[in-house]
Order: sequence, then structure tokens, then C-alpha cells
Amino acid sequence: MIEHFLTQVLILLVTAVVVVVVFHRLRIPSSLGYLLVGVLLGSYTPGPVIDAQPVRNLAEFGIVFLLFAIGLNFSMPQIHAMRHVLLGLGTAQVLLTTATVGLLAWLLGLPVAAAFVVGAVFAQSSTTIIVKQLTEQGEENSRHGRLAIALNVFQDVTAVPFVVIFPVLATVAADASNGMGTMAIALGAAFAKAVFALVLVFLVGRWLLRPLFYLVAGQRSTEVFTMTVLLVSLAAAWTTHSLGLSMAFGAFLAGMMLGETEFRHQVESAIRPFRDVLVGLFFVGIGMLFDPSSLPKIWHWALMGAVILLLLKTVLVAQIIRVAGMDAMTAWRTGWVLAEGGEFGFALLAIALSVGIIDRQVGQIVLTAVLFSMIAAPFVIRYNHALARLCAPRPPRAVEQAAPQAIAANVGPLRGHVIVCGFGRIGQGVARFLEEERIPYVALDLDAERVRAAHIAGERVFYGDAGERDILEAVGVGTARLVVVSHEDVASAKKVLHHVRTLRPDLPVMVRTRDERPVEELRAAGATEVVPETLEAGLMIAVHALVLLEVPLARVVRRMQEMREGRYHLLRELFRGDSALIEEAEEGSTDELRPVELLPESPAVGRALQELGLEGVAITAMVRSGQRRLTPPGETRLEVGDVVVLFGAAEDLERAERVLAG
Repeated sequence: MIEHFLTQVLILLVTAVVVVVVFHRLRIPSSLGYLLVGVLLGSYTPGPVIDAQPVRNLAEFGIVFLLFAIGLNFSMPQIHAMRHVLLGLGTAQVLLTTATVGLLAWLLGLPVAAAFVVGAVFAQSSTTIIVKQLTEQGEENSRHGRLAIALNVFQDVTAVPFVVIFPVLATVAADASNGMGTMAIALGAAFAKAVFALVLVFLVGRWLLRPLFYLVAGQRSTEVFTMTVLLVSLAAAWTTHSLGLSMAFGAFLAGMMLGETEFRHQVESAIRPFRDVLVGLFFVGIGMLFDPSSLPKIWHWALMGAVILLLLKTVLVAQIIRVAGMDAMTAWRTGWVLAEGGEFGFALLAIALSVGIIDRQVGQIVLTAVLFSMIAAPFVIRYNHALARLCAPRPPRAVEQAAPQAIAANVGPLRGHVIVCGFGRIGQGVARFLEEERIPYVALDLDAERVRAAHIAGERVFYGDAGERDILEAVGVGTARLVVVSHEDVASAKKVLHHVRTLRPDLPVMVRTRDERPVEELRAAGATEVVPETLEAGLMIAVHALVLLEVPLARVVRRMQEMREGRYHLLRELFRGDSALIEEAEEGSTDELRPVELLPESPAVGRALQELGLEGVAITAMVRSGQRRLTPPGETRLEVGDVVVLFGAAEDLERAERVLAG
């Protein structure tokens, strides 16, 4: 081992720079490069060896800063809004994965305590790989990206009880007579401490953090601001560590408190350099645990463990999300993103080895299996859409099939129309404007329930992936006047741009994005206009579309003013598909569109619309004999088979449906 500390640091930095630069050139995630650095400089390989303990000590702060940065994006109102998703789905995922993998390990001959450790380790996913890979792909704000990151953060929080349970398991194994009582007491104390830490950090955050950062920001000193950020994150970590909990848990709570302030973006910018460097050191430390000489004996077990981890976890996560009512594509894409093992799994494994719950050979197999899964993870996440398409069931025939021939047959001949890719909130807002101006459009979406509801309401919406060339040709990209990409999946938008530019280089394409980061990238890919989201963004997309379609400017301005005066009424009208669960949790909106078909026994048949007395509900459209009429007159009398499109709050819609159904 090299003795001089400065020499160790220099060797570590030189090796890391060379390896990471090479990995960047090869487009391989840098986290795998850091793992390789750890293997090269560890005690199990020939060549220079550096002391692993200082690296591990610094690496622990990397996880602290990583969780602090994640906490900045999860404020208390967001956590409260998504409590059902986080607590329900998150708890189910961790418990089911731990139980299923633990049972398999026990059936393979491991003791109960060791099998439980293997299940707990496999239940964790890599925060670093998931966040970095999704960000690189532009999917961090997609439905599956937000859900995967939220569940991943919950996994990190659940590592805290495991940290307490493992030493107790060692005690139980040594003395079965009083082990269960000891475990119950320890678990109760851990949860009490976690609640106390949450309340403490919450109160401090409410009363002290905002005034403190106002005071520091008033000094106009970057270094003082950065030191304050370090002080707050490390003080929160020290607080939870003093209570016997994870340091990362305290940092996450502090990040949540600061995420509610106007200093969030500057805090995130200040902490980023420390986070990135120290997270890299964490992976270096993990690489040092790996013993390549043991591979010939254990590689088949490790490979089998990695395959089981990836497949079993994907299936469990996907089925849990499907049970929660979300669409199949979102469920399977989230499952593949969360399939790999994670950093906290390594930390849990190290604790289990130190207290003697699991022997070293089994520990080396588990470590190697998790490493194999993390090596595969960037590629699995990169191709999560293609993998999900292999797993997701085909939509029912009642929903328009994804086959290009089926779509083309239903679309019929179209010229000068608009193709709307994605029929969510913003896509439907654009469609409303186009319909008002009598401009034909065709929409594509992958939410089967949303497509079904829109079809019942008489809208030309089809189930299909706009990122496929055949689908775009089927909806008439060769004769279209405009393409509007209204979803927020940047990777899919780039596919659409690639195909459109190949088929129609002159065709204008508008792309919606959540923020300004991918704007230049999308423009370079061929986008004519790139517009950020929110309701104002939805309004601007529609306005730009009308201008590009040569609608008189005075009429466009008038409609824009009407929309603002009406508080974006049209943009708030949407059909709620399965995937609206996450959007509703985040945005707090309950207004929606709902189509209702009149059956022969309906008491509304033969009555005029104005006689129905549907309080709190607006009738936005009516479909009769396949013809859609916007805002039908009040004297219109209803007939059997009419579809009435209602708009309002969920409880008002339920009441209106009962009136129409009798």
C-alpha cells in the first residue's frame, strides 16, 4: 500500500480522470468508470493500492449531499399530494421485493437472517444511476421518470429501518429467547426517532432556514452562501446521526425544507460540485470491495442473482403500479428503471457483514450480483421504452390498435391537417383551439383509457407511438401542415423529429418541454418551435400553432385574451386517463371531461339540454350519428345514442351521470 496520503490522492485523481474521460468518450455512464477505478486501486488487484477507509468516509458525505439535492425537489406539499403513491406503492415495492427475494434465498439454503439481508439489499435501487441516466435522456420529468425517482427516494428512506434491524437480527440469531422482544423495542425506538427528526427539521426549517438564507443572501457573497448550504445539510445529517438514524435521512429532510423556499435553485447550484465529486468517491469505495479473484468460483451465482434481481424487481414494480390504476406502459417503464440494485444496498450489505449476519462468500456473491445489475442498469434505463413495449399488453380492440394499417384505415384521406403527438392536458388544449378554428387534426397517445374516452366523445385520437415512422406515415405526415409534440418525453420527441425531418424536411414541428434545458438540443434536432409547459405554455403552443396555420393575427390575439379572462378554461378541459393520477396529485386539479352515452332507458331522452338542470357541470360538446357539435344550443333535444361531453369537478360529474342515467 502507498503510505503517503498526498501520493494516494494524486494516484486516485489521475486514475479517475483518465478512466472517466475514456468512459465519456465511449458514452458509458461515469458511475461505472468510478467503479472500475475502485477495482484498479483496491487491495484485490495488482498495482498501486490506496487506503480505502478515507475514501469510504468521504463517500458517505456523497450520499448525504445526493439525498439533500433530491430533497430540494420534494417539498412537503408535494410529498403530501403524492402520499398515496409514495406510501402505498413505495411500501408495497420494498416489502414485496424483500419478502420474495428473501424467500428464494431461503429456499436456496441460506439462514433466515441472511436471506432477509439479501432481500433487503435487492430491494434498493441506484439513485445515482437512475437520476443521471434519466436526466441525460431527458426523461426525468416524464410520468415514469417522476414516479421512478419518487419511489427510489422512498427506498432510500426505508434503508433507515433496515440499518436498525440488521444488528437486532444478529442478536436474535445469537439468543433466540429474547431476540423478538429486543427487535420490537429497537424498531419502536427507530420509528419514534424518525418522527422526532422529521418534526425537528420541519420546525427548524419553518422558523430558521428562510430567515437565515435571507440574511446570508443579503451579504452578496457566493462563498458565504455555499458554506451556509454545507452547514445546513451537514447539521441536519449530524442531527439524525446523533439519533441513531441515517445521515442521508436528515439531509433529505433539510433539502425538503429548503425546496419550499425561493433559494432552492441557488442552493442546488451551490451543492452540485460537492455532490458530484463525493458520489464519484462513493462508487470508488464500492469498487474497492470487489474481489476479481473470486469471480471464477462465483460468477454463475452472481450472474443468476443479477438476472433474478432485474427480472423479478421489474415484474413486481410493474404489477404494483398496474394495481394502483396506471397504464401498462408507465408501469413497465417504471419497473425497468427501478430494476437494478443500488448504493444503499451496498451500505446495508457492509453493515450485515460487520455484524456477522451473512458470511463473506455469500456477501461477495450478493455484491457481485448487484454490481452486474448496476453495470447493466444504464443500458436497461436507456432502452426502457423498447423493453416496456415487449412486456406491456396490447390495448383492447375497442381502443384504436397501434398497427399503422388500422390507423390509416380509420383516419381516411386528410390534407392540411395537424398531427398532435400526445393527448394529455396540453395536447387536448391545442386540439380545442384547432377544433374551434375548424382545422382538422389527428392525435396519437399511448394511454389506452384516455384514447377510449376521447373516441367515445367523437374525437379523432388513436392509440399509437408517434416515435415510430410507420405510425407517422399512417396519420398522414406527408400531407400534414403541422406537427405538435405535446408530451414531455424528450427522447420520444427526438425520435419524432428524426422521422419527420426524414419524411418532410419542410414540415413545421412544435415541441413542448417542461423547462428550458433541452430547448437547444431539440432545436438542433429539427424543432421549429420549442415551448416550455404550464398552462401559459399550453396557451402559447396553441397560439403559435394558429399563427403557423395562417389564422388572422387579430383573431389569435382575441382568442388568447378570451382564454386568459376565462382562466384557461379550455386548457383545463381534459379526459382523465390512467396516467392522470400523477398529474392530478401534482397539480391538485379535479376538473375533467367525461363522455356519457344516453341509453334507451335514460330519462334524459327527449328532453332539451336546458331542462336537465345539471348544476356545476358544463356541456362542452355532443356527438350524434358520428357528428361532433361544440357547445350545443340549450334547446337541443336528446336522442338515444347521443354522447354528451360533460365538464366539471369529479363529484359534480358523478351527480350529473346519475341524472342522465336515471
